[in-house]
Amino acid sequence: MNWTCPRSSANYNAAMPAPNSQKRRSPPSKRITNPKPRSAAEIHEIFSRFRQQRPEPKGELDYVNAFTLLVAVVLSAQATDAGVNKATKRLFELADTPEKMLALGEDQVRELIKTIGLYRNKAKNVIALCEKLIAEFGSEVPTAREALESLPGVGRKTANVVLNIAFGEITHAVDTHVFRVANRLRIAPGKNVLQVELGLEKAVPTEFGRHAHHWLILHGRYTCKALRPVCETCVVADLCDSADKRIA
Repeated sequence: MNWTCPRSSANYNAAMPAPNSQKRRSPPSKRITNPKPRSAAEIHEIFSRFRQQRPEPKGELDYVNAFTLLVAVVLSAQATDAGVNKATKRLFELADTPEKMLALGEDQVRELIKTIGLYRNKAKNVIALCEKLIAEFGSEVPTAREALESLPGVGRKTANVVLNIAFGEITHAVDTHVFRVANRLRIAPGKNVLQVELGLEKAVPTEFGRHAHHWLILHGRYTCKALRPVCETCVVADLCDSADKRIA
């Protein structure tokens, strides 16, 4: 009879897995879900308080007409309103129409706005924008979104600002402040600016639509700041459940 030779103690122990050496399974990852938007009644209350705090909110860019507003907003990309206003004071004294701006020329425009970030490319866009306004739009700032966005240096946010301020349309220009506040307050949660903009279109009551993006910008700029929100003076602190909230 053939016998199978038993394993030695050493070999047997080596073959057996050591205690707790088996690979542990990772816990199932949590499912990522979007925050639940607020109710219509809550959103109405938020904007009611914003209106009471600032009955007539205004943008902080200086301008004298629709054309200079358009130029100011183009120049404001990745720059502060205060910095833009400082640069455009002299610029708009010299050129408040596309023809006058074109007569200045790219070199002089560049020199006048050199304190603004990306000033070289912005000067080029301003001149190209003027050329197109003169050639295709009779020197007038167009009132249609598609036409505005066809202009050099003009994107969706810039078009929204011009349509809202110059022409009184209800639009929602989503900058970094609007994006932050809309998400923190769950007015229009979104992962990108377009989601937030479309969410605001649905969520903001019509009676607040004209000034909604101004209220959100100013609230984000002066109260609901990115790093250190001033929650103790916030008019909607009791309605806020953001993880960034700094008071109970």
